[in-house]
Amino acid sequence: MRTKVVVIGHGYTSRLGLIRSLAEIDCDITVIVMVFFNRFGRFVRFDWGKPIDCYSKYVDRFFYCRAGNPENLIDLLISKCKDSNQKVILIPDSDYSALAIDNYQDRLKKYFLFPHINHTAGSISHWMQKTSQKQLAQELNLNVTNGCVITLKDGMFNIPDKVSYPCFTKPLMTVGGGKEYLRRCDNKEELYALLASIKKNINVLVEDYKPIETEYAVVGFSDEQNVIIPGVIEFIKNSKSHFGIAREGKIMPIDGFEPLLEQFKLFVKRIGFCGLFDVDFFQSGEKLYFCEMNLRFGGSGYAYTRMGVNLPAMFVKALIGESYSDLNQLVEKTSTYVNERMCIDDWCDSYIDKREMLSIIDSGDIRFIFDKDDPKPGNALKRYVFLQGINRRVRLLINRIH
Repeated sequence: MRTKVVVIGHGYTSRLGLIRSLAEIDCDITVIVMVFFNRFGRFVRFDWGKPIDCYSKYVDRFFYCRAGNPENLIDLLISKCKDSNQKVILIPDSDYSALAIDNYQDRLKKYFLFPHINHTAGSISHWMQKTSQKQLAQELNLNVTNGCVITLKDGMFNIPDKVSYPCFTKPLMTVGGGKEYLRRCDNKEELYALLASIKKNINVLVEDYKPIETEYAVVGFSDEQNVIIPGVIEFIKNSKSHFGIAREGKIMPIDGFEPLLEQFKLFVKRIGFCGLFDVDFFQSGEKLYFCEMNLRFGGSGYAYTRMGVNLPAMFVKALIGESYSDLNQLVEKTSTYVNERMCIDDWCDSYIDKREMLSIIDSGDIRFIFDKDDPKPGNALKRYVFLQGINRRVRLLINRIH
């Protein structure tokens, strides 16, 4: 009997990486596509009918689910995805889906297996908060930037005198925060203007600004007792249209990073997490700084699979009680990768021209979408690029007329 797995997320690139990783151990794969609705009550979808990752030959079925109310997801899982012969495995691929599964695990645990912290509802939510992460990181002697939390409620807030400038702002939690609030402020006036522009009731983390020389990430897996971090990702070029996401990167062995990675492993063990995770960190001056941990599969995680280290497969095997000791656990060489979606979105937003976009896509050793063994997602992406090319020409023509 094939193990049934449900992949849940917003972005087609990272979902596709999970799909192809799980296909290596012959899972029955369902995809749930989280969608946002516009003001007319319609969700944004591709013109030809379904998301790019769902064209994969490894997808057995897929569903759309409206984001916003997490009970929509829970009801869909129970009504459409449970199985009387086995507990189905849930793999959240976004903070939203990870949080929903964590908070509603008491409804789900009869039918499903999923990431957790001591099987306690709300624990993942606690550790998604950046202040909780920074406090533990400091206890483990990791370098962190100093900061404070400013609460915004009904347009009211207070800026503490202890804020240093320049500073950098970010939502205390990614879910419901918004990347438009990630910004450097050089003085109190700029910080005030930014906070005054936020119309939500949220908590904003204000940190000392550190110039970043190099950004890194690691993707890993924990079964609660053992933590595996097989390699290190270095960001070569970030997307211009998606803040903080690598358009081009390099995956390499852990050589030289071992002491830091041992601290990351201890971090995961201390919180008791079972699941897939990623950790972002950066170099500023001579120091490496802990940035944040995401309690889900990282967007560049498929690069590990392409290097022979299948973290999603380890997770599935662990949850169903099988050994994963036969799976490779270390990246042994260095390769570059390209995230085609980031390239295309940068082109759509006019940050790069089409020739540069195609050149970048061709330059990577690893691609996340184009695959000769699973060609249909790549073909769908080519159709999307063609349609976007028409849209760009129409926009240019309209601009010339006006």
